[in-house]
Amino acid sequence: MSHFTTIKTELRDREALAEALIALGHPPEATARPVRGYRGQVVSAELVVSTAEGSDLGFRWNAERGAYELVTDLDLWKQPVPLERFLAQLHQRYALQAVLAASQAEGFQVAEQSSSHDGTIELVVTRWA
Repeated sequence: MSHFTTIKTELRDREALAEALIALGHPPEATARPVRGYRGQVVSAELVVSTAEGSDLGFRWNAERGAYELVTDLDLWKQPVPLERFLAQLHQRYALQAVLAASQAEGFQVAEQSSSHDGTIELVVTRWA
């Protein structure tokens, strides 16, 4: 029997999370809705990524922890990468989005951005005084 799994994260910024999901090719829906699982089971989430297989990836806000948590039916996981790799990629893209937003808020502009074959992302930011 299938069921939903909840995975704690340290993802706190909704906009950075949404941008990270988009960068990974998983654009979330604009509004909150139920996450679909096995045999019509649902659980609500604020950010939901629909999949062609009929199960969803959801991120719901945990007010006690002050962070989003991933909710999905792992028995229906059909992503091209294992869950652990997906989470690693998501955290990397989330960190990149957070750094870009903080840099822009401080008046910096991205002068250069490159990705290495090992997945490392390098940024060069500048600011004119």
